[in-house]
Amino acid sequence: MSFKHLFSRSLGADPTRLHVAAHSHHLWPDASFDGQVECWEDAARMADRKWDRIMDEVWPEAQGHVAAELGTGMPEALVFAPNTHQLLVSLFAAATSTWPIRVLTSDGEFHSARRQFARWEEAGAATIERVPAEPFDSFSDRFLERARSGEQDFIFVSQVLFGSGRRFERVEELAELSRPEGPWVVVDGYHAFMALERPFAGSAPGSAFYLGGGYKYAMAGEGCAFLHAPPGFGERPRITGWFAEFEDLTLPPGSVGYRKDGMRFMGATFDASGLYRFNAIKRMLKANGLTTGRVSAHVEALQEALLERLAGTSVGSAERLNRPGDARFLAFRSPEAQRWSNELKARNCITDVRGDVLRIGLAIYHDEADVDAFVALAKSLT
Repeated sequence: MSFKHLFSRSLGADPTRLHVAAHSHHLWPDASFDGQVECWEDAARMADRKWDRIMDEVWPEAQGHVAAELGTGMPEALVFAPNTHQLLVSLFAAATSTWPIRVLTSDGEFHSARRQFARWEEAGAATIERVPAEPFDSFSDRFLERARSGEQDFIFVSQVLFGSGRRFERVEELAELSRPEGPWVVVDGYHAFMALERPFAGSAPGSAFYLGGGYKYAMAGEGCAFLHAPPGFGERPRITGWFAEFEDLTLPPGSVGYRKDGMRFMGATFDASGLYRFNAIKRMLKANGLTTGRVSAHVEALQEALLERLAGTSVGSAERLNRPGDARFLAFRSPEAQRWSNELKARNCITDVRGDVLRIGLAIYHDEADVDAFVALAKSLT
């Protein structure tokens, strides 16, 4: 079954391109254009009054969609930001008044977290313990064991590791360690949100933070990152914008007030177009009966077909780091990964490479013909 008609604008913009990097920059569906136009038209029609619609209608709709996808049932605990880096900085600053902050993380985190942690370590603001992601089969157990040591203030781990596509499997048990006074548990769900069904359900939302965004599998592009902030954690963040202020007439003049919900981590004026796009895409998915589970099943079937047909090729002979269904991409490790990616790019086939790992990401805008097209190109690689 093909869903290409939902992506006619993106696919039509470059008809000869074979884009198999949906885990990197997911092509935008036509519905995202409708959302972008809706945002522009609201601004033109309502001018200053657009903020009433954004905060009273657009924002709550997006909160509802995210909470339902995560499985938390807590839309009020969500706050949006232009990117997860902004939210990470705010969390780090709010976590404790004792410096340096003791951080537990892995050596497989996404670049923005990896770089920021390294810089804080350089500056003496943090001490960092990095649990090796490999061997992957024991990573979840090893990470949880170190987290239980009680030696950390800030515990940060990806639910799906961006380089390998392998999962951290013990989110609920990790969340049990989180306390308002510390340590805080933060789960980076960027490669899990709308790739895994209800990835943050159960008891974890009551005590752990969760980061994610619309750039990957939500298909909404930039500007739609979010944070789930459990009640009672970080009630007065040190980094704060005026949108986080709670109008309490009982406060003395000049006091800094905060809302009690996720908005306490809010910044200041922002571009709302990402929220409009996200809402429009969620409506489109519902209209077409496309749940995260159904999309994942479509992608997993294509991944299995791809692996079967890559047999005997150089890519198929490379070390495969994950299995179909582990993530929305397949990861192949080889010293030739960079060269393969460049040669494919020269033929207008877009993959993604991280160090010596070639990542191939399939999506609902792919079908069996795309698998065959990629395999034909892969056969020419040495």
